[in-house]
Amino acid sequence: MTAQGSVGQVVDAAVTLGHIREAHARIAARIHRTPVFTSMSLDEIAGAQLFFKCENLQKTGSFKIRGATNAVFSLSDEEAKNGVAAPSSGNHAAAMAQAARWRGVPAYIVMPSNSSPAKKEAVRFYGGQITECEPNIASREAVVAEVVRRTGAHLVHPYNDARVIAGQGTAAVELLEEIPNLDMVITPASGGGLLSGTSIAAKGMRPEIRVIGGEPLNADDAYRSLKSGKIEDAATAETMADGLRATLCPLTFSILRENVDEICRVSEDEIARSMLMLWERMKIVVEASGAVAAAPALFRKISKPGKRIGIILSGGNLDLRNLPFAAIPPR
Repeated sequence: MTAQGSVGQVVDAAVTLGHIREAHARIAARIHRTPVFTSMSLDEIAGAQLFFKCENLQKTGSFKIRGATNAVFSLSDEEAKNGVAAPSSGNHAAAMAQAARWRGVPAYIVMPSNSSPAKKEAVRFYGGQITECEPNIASREAVVAEVVRRTGAHLVHPYNDARVIAGQGTAAVELLEEIPNLDMVITPASGGGLLSGTSIAAKGMRPEIRVIGGEPLNADDAYRSLKSGKIEDAATAETMADGLRATLCPLTFSILRENVDEICRVSEDEIARSMLMLWERMKIVVEASGAVAAAPALFRKISKPGKRIGIILSGGNLDLRNLPFAAIPPR
């Protein structure tokens, strides 16, 4: 399916439903088949039937273990012998560290200096070796290139990698196997790996389904990119959804242009309130980036009465000592 070229470049990167099913067979024994939860009270709020695919309950706390495991276990022994390297602000980093530990090779992780301390702690727990970079794309790429040069590790990019995209698509396969007659599915949009894999799987299994990306208004480069027809720069505003600050790459941009029906932007207040509703009504820990997928439905930005909507809650990793909804007053 894919061969690795220079740093950040993936060659021969077409991803199909067949590749996603192959990925699922490869990783199924190592990951959780996460549950699909429902909530009558949230259905009433949304005016639709909601089906939450709980990747916040996944190993390492997010969907990222799917793509990381598929990529790491797709490597030949020769490719894997010096370990793997990855840039990430948190969830891909932890997933790569765990997948590399399963494979028995080192993981060299490049993380922005302002990454969540809780996410850095998780990476170290799973055995990852962290090198910090400045919180910008130029620094990240330079540091990753140096780490790869120094260690000989094999780069596994968080989303610019067909193996990763195929792994991420396995969550949608499981969702649609359990709830086959969905009208639409929503995932967060960031670098586009999860949304790309979801769109390929969902359209392949149910061609009439609508695929929607949720995106913070403060980090809306995917929305702007699909509107303009070219990859737009990252937004400069801050967002509590720290896992959604990445920008699209040519690979994910091309997939989203072909398969995604809509990018729905949500405000910081809507993210925090959606997160609070998920915690209060469903009693589950969902990080802000995961709540971004629920916000379009909970605030009726995309739903129509009676629609059946699948929502992939992408993760549950956050600093529990610093909750973004703590200041929201009771209704």
